[in-house]
Amino acid sequence: MPIPEHLRFKPSAGVPNNPDLPVLIYRAALPADPARIEAAINANDWDCRWRDGIFDYHHFHSTAHETLGIARGTAQVMIGGEGGAALKLAPGDVVVLPAGTGHRRLEASVDFLVVGAYPLGQDYEIERPSANGLDEAFARIRAVPLPGGDPVEGREGPLMQLWKV
Repeated sequence: MPIPEHLRFKPSAGVPNNPDLPVLIYRAALPADPARIEAAINANDWDCRWRDGIFDYHHFHSTAHETLGIARGTAQVMIGGEGGAALKLAPGDVVVLPAGTGHRRLEASVDFLVVGAYPLGQDYEIERPSANGLDEAFARIRAVPLPGGDPVEGREGPLMQLWKV
């Protein structure tokens, strides 16, 4: 598997983003089928917990890393808060968001479907941007353990190298 695209973001308009870990974008990495995406990600020490879209407002999770596997449709998603990057996502793409990374849907096809996953043992909170409380968010982000494997390639995958801190 080639090295995924990787992007870093500074804090932006109340979104902390992750000071140490890059966002990873794997293009056409998994079959465009929800059940097969779940099977692949679950086999790599991540827990698929939902199938849905992506909220249309900026939010982040300071208590867990998140993987978004695109099962169907296309979307443009803003990653990193207001000052971030707009990504076009297509079936089979996988985005790995380190804890604290802001994201929101800008537009999506009517059939857009995402499989959402988190490393085993991590629980997420949906948090909205706020200028107050960034110090507390950074403390929670730094306390989130690294996952046991790359959601696409397992224990030998690129995440294990790119997320060494």
